[in-house]
Amino acid sequence: MSNLIDGRAIAADIHRETSIRVADLRQRGVQPGLAFLRVGEDPASQVYVGMKEKKALELGILSHTTVLPEATTQADLLARIDRLNADPACHGILVQAPLPAHIDSAAIYASVSPEKDVDGFHPVNVGRLLLGDGGGFLPCTPAGVHELLVRTGVQLPGAEVVVLGRGNIVGKPMASILIQKSPTANCTVTLCHSATRDIASHCRRADVIIAAMGVPEFLKSDMVRDGAVVIDVGVNRIPDASSKSGTRLVGDVAFAEVQPKCRWITPNPGGVGPMTIAMLLANTVTAAERQSKKNQKTR
Repeated sequence: MSNLIDGRAIAADIHRETSIRVADLRQRGVQPGLAFLRVGEDPASQVYVGMKEKKALELGILSHTTVLPEATTQADLLARIDRLNADPACHGILVQAPLPAHIDSAAIYASVSPEKDVDGFHPVNVGRLLLGDGGGFLPCTPAGVHELLVRTGVQLPGAEVVVLGRGNIVGKPMASILIQKSPTANCTVTLCHSATRDIASHCRRADVIIAAMGVPEFLKSDMVRDGAVVIDVGVNRIPDASSKSGTRLVGDVAFAEVQPKCRWITPNPGGVGPMTIAMLLANTVTAAERQSKKNQKTR
């Protein structure tokens, strides 16, 4: 029996659920709308936004991308976000990272209305997550990891979980999701980082390891106990002379040597990646549902 967690299949299940919710909204005269803002011509950003737009279209979500020049000022970007915040046809706003160095990313993410912050980066939504308030939006990648674990049947209550990486996008929110008092969480979480002493000893006692450090193939087999569940969030480009491009993508887990020890493990690619898009579009529909309900109350 394979021990691979099929992120593509689980994402497809979530997309089917989302499409049903979209159809229900459209029957009530609400067309879910998602706006993408991209600054500059970063190749990876072009690909990511294109994938998100394509899947949104398939699900019946109306999406629109605005591409701004690299030299766009912070003031201009803020003004565009203000207009989207005020646009009732726009239910979700995603400002694609990375932004040019002259733009303060934190200020940009904080300018998006919390009600339309489908990326889950606004300080209000971050605070709601920490407080266990379900009225906010969860960041898409950690929310996707949580769905992978729950839908695979991993028993989380009481589990020892090690999160490798303390970043604002994955590590910190991941730990926050898993410590909540909930039937699908209630974990004991250790958050490891670059200053953690003897990371291997923490990993070896873990029931679940979530690797999000951005270090190629960091997690080795001697750091994983038999029967552990391993989730690889990392995306790293390393040299590879045998590849046409001269490089190849690897995760944060040394997959070939770690897989035999695992009860469950995500492949990379095909594990976490598809879930990020699935959760983004599910968040967008949630935003449309909430805004529609709020509008009905104010009529």
